[in-house]
Amino acid sequence: MIRKGIKNKARLKRHLRVRKAVTGTQARPRLNVFRSLSHIYAQIIDDVTGTTIVAASTMDKDLSLANEYGGNTEAAKVVGAAIATRALAKGITKVVFDRGGYIYHGRVAALAQAAREAGLEF
Repeated sequence: MIRKGIKNKARLKRHLRVRKAVTGTQARPRLNVFRSLSHIYAQIIDDVTGTTIVAASTMDKDLSLANEYGGNTEAAKVVGAAIATRALAKGITKVVFDRGGYIYHGRVAALAQAAREAGLEF
């Protein structure tokens, strides 16, 4: 029998362990990724001030029109490109990647690759 929420608890433990070492500064903010079954979210965060500088997700109106479903790798690529273009417009070129405790595979890897191709360095 599989207990409900055991995978998410393990992910949260991994995420907290990584967050002890990975912090975003004003020079290199943190690119955070969160994924759910239906959507994927990305934020660029300055941890010194505790503010979100740029955000993009499949819930955005302009990005949701591009994809019918937000829980696949194609949607993750669109969000990765969008977060990179929004960050470059704000003058952010280098970030620290925080995968949020998820395995670097599938949607998380697609988002990261699209952000790199759009001009972000990490």
